[in-house]
Amino acid sequence: MPRPKSPRTRPTWRRRFALALKIFVGLGVLALIGLVIAVYVARAQLPSFDELKSSPNGQMIRVHAADGTVIVSLGPSYGEWLSFDQIPTVMRDAMVAVEDRRFRSHIGIDPIGLARSAKLAIERRGEGRRLQGASTITQQVARTIFLSNKYDVGRKAREAILALAMERKFSKDQILELYLNKVYFGGGAYGIDAASRRFFGHGAEALSLSEAAVVAGLVKAPSRYSPTADAEAAVGRAGVVIRLMQETGKITAAQAAAANPTGVALAPAPRQNSVRYFTDWALPQLETLIDETTRPLDVWTTLDLNMQRAADAAVRANAPKNAQGALVTIDRDGAIRAMVGGTDYVSSNYNRATQAVRQPGSAWKLFVYLAALEAGHKVEDKVVDAPITINGWSPRNASGANRGEMTLRTAFAYSVNTVAARLGQEVGFGTVADMARRFGITTPVDTRPAMVLGTSDVRLLDMTRAFASVANQGVAIIPYGITKVTAQGETIYAQAVDRSQVLVAPYVAQQMTDLLQTAVNTGTGRAAQIGRPVAGKTGTTSSNKDGWFVGFSSGLTTGVWMGRDDAKVVPGLQGGTAPARAFATFMKTAVANRPVEEFDTKVTLPEWALEPDEESYFGQPDNGVYVDADGNPIDQPAPPAEDSTDDGDRVAPPAPVPQSEQNPEQLDQDWIDRVLDRTPAPAPRPTPTPRPAAMSAPPRVPEQPSDRVLIRPQEARPTQ
Repeated sequence: MPRPKSPRTRPTWRRRFALALKIFVGLGVLALIGLVIAVYVARAQLPSFDELKSSPNGQMIRVHAADGTVIVSLGPSYGEWLSFDQIPTVMRDAMVAVEDRRFRSHIGIDPIGLARSAKLAIERRGEGRRLQGASTITQQVARTIFLSNKYDVGRKAREAILALAMERKFSKDQILELYLNKVYFGGGAYGIDAASRRFFGHGAEALSLSEAAVVAGLVKAPSRYSPTADAEAAVGRAGVVIRLMQETGKITAAQAAAANPTGVALAPAPRQNSVRYFTDWALPQLETLIDETTRPLDVWTTLDLNMQRAADAAVRANAPKNAQGALVTIDRDGAIRAMVGGTDYVSSNYNRATQAVRQPGSAWKLFVYLAALEAGHKVEDKVVDAPITINGWSPRNASGANRGEMTLRTAFAYSVNTVAARLGQEVGFGTVADMARRFGITTPVDTRPAMVLGTSDVRLLDMTRAFASVANQGVAIIPYGITKVTAQGETIYAQAVDRSQVLVAPYVAQQMTDLLQTAVNTGTGRAAQIGRPVAGKTGTTSSNKDGWFVGFSSGLTTGVWMGRDDAKVVPGLQGGTAPARAFATFMKTAVANRPVEEFDTKVTLPEWALEPDEESYFGQPDNGVYVDADGNPIDQPAPPAEDSTDDGDRVAPPAPVPQSEQNPEQLDQDWIDRVLDRTPAPAPRPTPTPRPAAMSAPPRVPEQPSDRVLIRPQEARPTQ
């Protein structure tokens, strides 16, 4: 009879299985204890809900115009934070349906979702796919705020621990609020409000069902499903979201059928217009103004949108064909009200108002005459227009003729080069250079004699600043574009205007303004007249490569430059033509709502009135090309039907002044004819009489490749 087996003789496999089970359970218990400890340690270290709300996704910068309008938004996020109650129900339901349908029931991780994803990963292991679709909304919040998007096992483990900890510390509503305000939706937009404004042009609190479906569909692949990049893919993904919302009972079949993602109106893409010239100049200054690199910023600027539009239009309308233009206008306190750095920001973001350095031509004579006035000259002082040689340099006037004794007023109004050279020699060329630096010229200044004709390269902003300081009674104007900066409602920077730096005595500035008025009223800048007091100066460089006009009226100072970036000839371009016309076009709009302001000195006419055949004095354009009204070259000169500026381009004559309002000292044409011993022509608009031999234009000098004023021993190309 066989003996019963002893308990000690049980099969070895059973004993091993029991031992392994005990070890496994023990390890599981230890792992669970470790997980609980890790979760509660993480929970204790989690920031508060308010701190998580303020944690940045990257610094946001919103730039405001002077009227508060947001003109540019920079950085990865620019939406408003919406509390849970402010978020539309359709948006909350859409996001839960498509991203985490068991959000309300899981503990931070979703075992069912993990199992399904693991199964799919095993089935598709030959396709090289990784575990996808298992992250809950809570895990995505943890990853967005605390972790990176790098995919590895360690990161997934930390993500799961943080998700469990967050579920222990925050409510489901708080987690969903964090998620909807922080998740990335593409196009630089973090959060539903940023996405709504980016794609639909309105805040998220007004999202419709179809719009919410489009936004919810972006999270899976922001670039692939972006409505601005692939509208068809975005609509298809939105359809999936709407179907899932119906499946989960969030919307009815009727609501799903009524939804129409294809009918969603997208916000127009922001235009890269001329405003960007201003913001590209102003925003880099934040590095020196503030020390805030995390909180979102609101930057309040001086830009006047109406003036900016007018400036853009004026440059586009008046810039010669194939040429560029730039304009900047400064208010009486230094505030930049408009800045245009080119004819088209999209094709060229090079800012010619602040970056380009070009020769200013006779606009530079501002500093020559300021130095002379400060040295004791008066506007009515007599000077001599006669040949002069300085260290081997012999400047000449555009006509090649000299007129003898004249007043400073006449010499400035008609931009007489020999007088400028004589004044520069008298006061010292170094003194003129110092005056330019005093008034804000930041580029190197040449101190050779020819510098009086504007041979030193300058920036348009610097020249405009100099004229603005003259308009400000000789008190320095410091241009600025940022008035204040706020971070989450706190003002961290505010502009303080400095009015303490006196550059020249007020009487010097007043006399300079007197001269500048004359240049606009009867001299080289007549095309800049706008029907109210204006003071300014033209500038033209050799072979018509640069044209300038800088002037002021009613508290605004505006500078205009035109030319080619490659410094090639622009036929017909003179400071008194396209730049002066652009100035007038812009200023008529810019000062329309400002009161008319008279200058301290009244307009006084120069000794001579402009002669009918003005080229006998001013000469023809030094490139010798006849041009039409648009600056295009023509074969034959048109019969003179209008007066022209000093720059050789034709403009409409000023409106006649009623006899009752004429200055008794006004010189009429009969008087000029008698003094010059001319025989009055029988026709109302006669063909100009031939020039006397002594008044004939000098032979043209072959064009030089450089854009600088042509300067040679014993001769210099005139600048006007």
